[in-house]
Amino acid sequence: MKIHIFGASGSGVTTTGKILAEKLNLTYFDSDNYFWETTEPPFTVKRNPDERNATIKTDLNNLKNWILGGSIFEWGENVFPDFDLVVFLWIPPAIRIERLKKREFERYGNIIYTDPARIKQFGDFIEWATDYDNHTGIASRNFNAHEKWLKTIPFPILKISGDLTIEERIALILEKINSINNK
Repeated sequence: MKIHIFGASGSGVTTTGKILAEKLNLTYFDSDNYFWETTEPPFTVKRNPDERNATIKTDLNNLKNWILGGSIFEWGENVFPDFDLVVFLWIPPAIRIERLKKREFERYGNIIYTDPARIKQFGDFIEWATDYDNHTGIASRNFNAHEKWLKTIPFPILKISGDLTIEERIALILEKINSINNK
């Protein structure tokens, strides 16, 4: 089974993907590991798209079954194999942004509030993440773009909306997998 899980930053993609991968004994791939160079601070230098695409294509093609988390809809043609299931996660913006603020503080500590460069990086990130639902033009990766992409793909889709627990999300995904396998 080749599963792609995506949604806005802070919607639970990585958490859901990792727990589902563990439950199904599959490898989890995070698109951020391909999109970004390893830097300190992280998420500041984008990887060359040709290198990114070649690397992820090779990694995914080396396994029969896996879960890929993250938004990849603008990465180009013929990068990804056919998905058996695409899962789209959406949670209310206020909850998502609070999750992101908490996550960033847990990851990086007080530096995001004390170091001028990190304050700016944190502020820019939250502004970008907020734009997902506001559609002010900061990010091309937003709710409308994701909805539009979903209408173009020929794969089974599961949309999970709301602030569900991880257990509820996993149960919905497993139910959808069972329905696909029983066709």
